Amino acid sequence: MCSFDLNFDYLGHMAKFNRQIVDVQEFATRLQQFTVVHNYINEHNQTGASWTAGHNQFSDWSYPEYKNMLGYTGRRGERKASTWFTETNADSVNWVTAGAVTPVKDQGQCGSCWAFSTTGSLEGAHYLATGKLESFSEQQLVDCATAKYGNYGCNGGLQESAYNYYEDGYKAELESVYAYTGTDDSCKYEEASATSVTVSDYLAVTPSSPSQMKAALAKQPLAVSIEADKFVFQTYKTGVLNSTRCG
Repeated sequence: MCSFDLNFDYLGHMAKFNRQIVDVQEFATRLQQFTVVHNYINEHNQTGASWTAGHNQFSDWSYPEYKNMLGYTGRRGERKASTWFTETNADSVNWVTAGAVTPVKDQGQCGSCWAFSTTGSLEGAHYLATGKLESFSEQQLVDCATAKYGNYGCNGGLQESAYNYYEDGYKAELESVYAYTGTDDSCKYEEASATSVTVSDYLAVTPSSPSQMKAALAKQPLAVSIEADKFVFQTYKTGVLNSTRCG
């Protein structure tokens, strides 16, 4: 593909994702990054791999920008001791088709992955306990489960720290009540508008153990952390990602 075509494609990308470019130098830098990603996508999709790469809102982002947006701040020395789960011979478990998982959500440009992982696991646990699927507020955690718990809003956090916030007696607000803005803001939690859902305890899965991950997953949806700052995640579109470069 010639340079003119790539310029045209990038202008379309800017329009699609409402990219605001401040000067010619930034345009050239963004276009160069877009070109690298574009070439990788084309090359990868010709390999017959089990997943497809594609353009998205990150196609012209630098690596530091992309990494800073993700928002995981793991403090491994403070992690809870692992629980041993009885292993099963189940061929498959799909909590999406079982009805325990809300539709895919978008954290935007806020490093709040920790909050989304927390609410996802809480939504699954609540569904299994009540048969009712609710969408809980990530913004509540971003705004309220902050430095006191070791979380820093859009600058990162940890699921366990968010659980600690609930354990202190705070209840989960619904997404529809405490809407996601993707920005750091003051805490607007109101007990009167909150649900009765909270966390009394949580368990940790043995690290680096696929069999224990499966055993825990057979019980309910899990909160997990992955090295999503790898390039293969930045361009992922669909399929089963089994790259050795996934971290």
